Amino acid sequence: MEKQLEELKQQLEKQCLINQELQRQNKDLEQRLQEKETLLQDLQSQYHDLEFPSQTGNEIDPEVRKSRAAVIAPEPIPETLNIARTRVKKTASETNLIVKAIQKNDFLSRLDDEQTAMMVDLLTVSKFNPGEDVIKEGSEGDSMYIVAAGELRVTQTGRDLRNLTTGDVFGELAILYNCKRTATVKAKTAVRLWSMERQTYRTIITNKSKKKREQLMGFLKTSRTLKDLNDVQLSKLIDSMEEVKYQDKDVIVREGAEANTFYIILKGEVLVTKNVNGHQKQIRRMGKGEHFGEQALIREVLRTATCTADGPVTCFSIDKEVFEETIPVEHLELFDDSKVLQEAQAPEKSSPSSTLRFKDLVPMLYQEGRYQGDPVTLGVGGFGRVELMTTVNHGAYYAMKRVSKKHIVAKRQEEHMLFEKKILKVIQCDFIVRLHAAFKDTRYIYMVMEFCAGGEIWTKLKEVGRFDEPIAVFCTACVVEAYAYLHKKNIMYRDLKPENLMLDIKGYVKLVDFGFAKEMVRGEKTYSFVGTPEYMAPEIIKNQGHDFAVDFWSLGILIFELLVGSPPFSSSEPQKIYAKILDGVLKYPPYLSEAAKSIISKLSRPRPGQRLGNTKNGIKDVRNHRWFSSMNWHKLRVGQLNAPTVRLIRKGPCYINFDRFPLDQTKAEEEFSGWDRDF
Repeated sequence: MEKQLEELKQQLEKQCLINQELQRQNKDLEQRLQEKETLLQDLQSQYHDLEFPSQTGNEIDPEVRKSRAAVIAPEPIPETLNIARTRVKKTASETNLIVKAIQKNDFLSRLDDEQTAMMVDLLTVSKFNPGEDVIKEGSEGDSMYIVAAGELRVTQTGRDLRNLTTGDVFGELAILYNCKRTATVKAKTAVRLWSMERQTYRTIITNKSKKKREQLMGFLKTSRTLKDLNDVQLSKLIDSMEEVKYQDKDVIVREGAEANTFYIILKGEVLVTKNVNGHQKQIRRMGKGEHFGEQALIREVLRTATCTADGPVTCFSIDKEVFEETIPVEHLELFDDSKVLQEAQAPEKSSPSSTLRFKDLVPMLYQEGRYQGDPVTLGVGGFGRVELMTTVNHGAYYAMKRVSKKHIVAKRQEEHMLFEKKILKVIQCDFIVRLHAAFKDTRYIYMVMEFCAGGEIWTKLKEVGRFDEPIAVFCTACVVEAYAYLHKKNIMYRDLKPENLMLDIKGYVKLVDFGFAKEMVRGEKTYSFVGTPEYMAPEIIKNQGHDFAVDFWSLGILIFELLVGSPPFSSSEPQKIYAKILDGVLKYPPYLSEAAKSIISKLSRPRPGQRLGNTKNGIKDVRNHRWFSSMNWHKLRVGQLNAPTVRLIRKGPCYINFDRFPLDQTKAEEEFSGWDRDF
C-alpha cells in the first residue's frame, strides 16, 4: 500500500512539473504572440506610411508601364455550330471530377451553375501517349483541358515548372481569346484529357445569354406596368436587373413590409400566402416567367402578401431606386396589381399584430458563471435595463427594455418615449430593430424588442481595437440603409454611435434606441440641443437650427471610430469636444485608405448644405462613393451578402455576446400622472 502511495506521489509530482512547464511554455507563447502582434502593427503602420506618403518632400513617381497593352482582336461567333455530335456521356464520378476541377480554378469557378453544367456536358475526350506534346510554347491555343487520368510535365524555355495530375486544369485562357501558349505541356504517361475548344465554349455561352435575354424580354412584356416600354427601354431594364437565389423556405417578400423591389421568377416556384387570423393562408403558387412586386417600382405601397421560396428559386430583380434612374416614370401605366395576389390594397401600416402577452414572458437565466441562476441583463442605461426574455413555451427570444416611469417624468422625456414607441410600431425595415409589443404597469413601461444575438458593435469594437475596412464598410452600409428608410419617412435619427448598433445572428447591423428621433418636415429646422457629444454636428452646438444633415455628420464620425477605434473629436470634458468639433480639424492615422479619408471628410463638412448625402442627389451620393465600391446594395437589402461581421460573433449561450450585469433588486417608485395613457 505504501509503495502504491509513493508511486502515486511521484506521479503527481511529475504531473505538477509537467503542468508548470506547460504553463511556462504558454506564457512564452503568449509573450511571443504579443511581440509578433506589436511587430505586425508596426509593419502595418510602416506599410500604410509607404502606401500614403506625406505630401512633403520629394514625391516618388508610380511605376510607369513600359510596354503597350496587348490588343485582343474580336472573333466572329458562328450562328450555328453542330455541338450535338461531340457530346460525350459522363459517369457520376467523371462529372464529379470535372465539377471539382472547375470549382478549384480561379477563372472557371466564376461561371454560374448553368454554364458549369453546359461545360460538363460538352467536354470531349482527348488521348495522348507518353512523350507527346499537348501544348507547345509559342503556338496559338484554342482549347482548354482537364486531366482525367495520367500525368503531364509543364516546362518553360526548357525549365521544369510543375507536374499535372488528375483534376488539374490547364490552357483555360484559350477559351476566352486567341492567345499564345506560354509553356509546353507534355504527357509523362499515357493521359486521358477532357477538352473544349474556344468556338464551342463561346458559342454555347453566347447563345445561352441571347436566349436568356429574349426570355426576359418576353417575361417583361407580360407586365401590365411595363407593357408600353419599347425594346430599347426593356433592354436597359434587363441590364440593370440582378439575379438573386433563394433556398427552400426563404421569405422573398413579407406581407406588410415596405415594397421597393420587382421580381421575375427564372427558376423554381414561389408560394404566395396571406395572414388570416394569425395563420398563413395559401393564395396561389407562382412559377417560371411569373412576376410580382411591380407596383413597388412606381408608388409607395406595402406588400399585400408573403412570397416564400418553395424549393430553390432564382429570380431576376430590380430595386425602385435603380429603376427610377433607368426608366422615366411617365412611360409607365399605373394600375392596381392587387388582383395578381387576389387581395385588396394593403391598409395603412398599423401596430404589429402581436399576440404576445406580458404574462407569457419569462426571464432567461444565466446558465453558468458568477451570476448563474440570475436573470440575464443585456444592457443598463440611465433610463433602465434591457433584459433577455423568452416565452413560456420557449418559442423565441426577446430583448425587453424596462424604463422607470418616474425617471421619465423627472427627466421630462414623456414625449420622446411616446414618439419612440410610435415610430417603432410602424417601422418595417431589416436594418432597424423591431418592436413586438409594449406594456406598462404603475412603475415601468416595457418595450419588447427583437433580440439581436450578436451583441453591440461597441462591445465588438472594444474587443478588437479597430475594425478592418471590409467590416467597417459593411456596418456603415447597414446604417445607410436604415437612414434611407427613416429619411424617406421624414424621421431624423440623431443618436448614431456604436452603442446603438446591434448585430443579429447573421452579422447584419440594426439600429436601436429611438429616444432622440424626430419627425421633420423637409425644409424646416429644429433647435434642440440633442445627441452624444462626440457625434454632435457643429450646427447643433452653434444652435443654428438643424435637420437631416446631422445624421450624415454622425455617419462620418462613425466611420472614423470604426476604423480607428475612437472618434476624431474626443476629450474627458464635453466643452473641449465641442471646441474641437467647431475647429473641425480631422487628423487621420496613416493606415486609413484614401477612400476612407475622402468619405469621412465629405460627410464631416462643417456646412450642412455641402455635406455628402445632403446635396441634390441625397443619400445616393453616399452609396455611390468609392469607399462602397465593393458593396452590392441590392444583395445587402435582400440579406444575401455574407456579413464579414460574423467572425466577431462568439458561439455559446444566447447571451454570450453581451457583457454580464448583476441582478438589480431595487424597484422603481410608482407613478400615476397618466402621461402614458396612450402607451
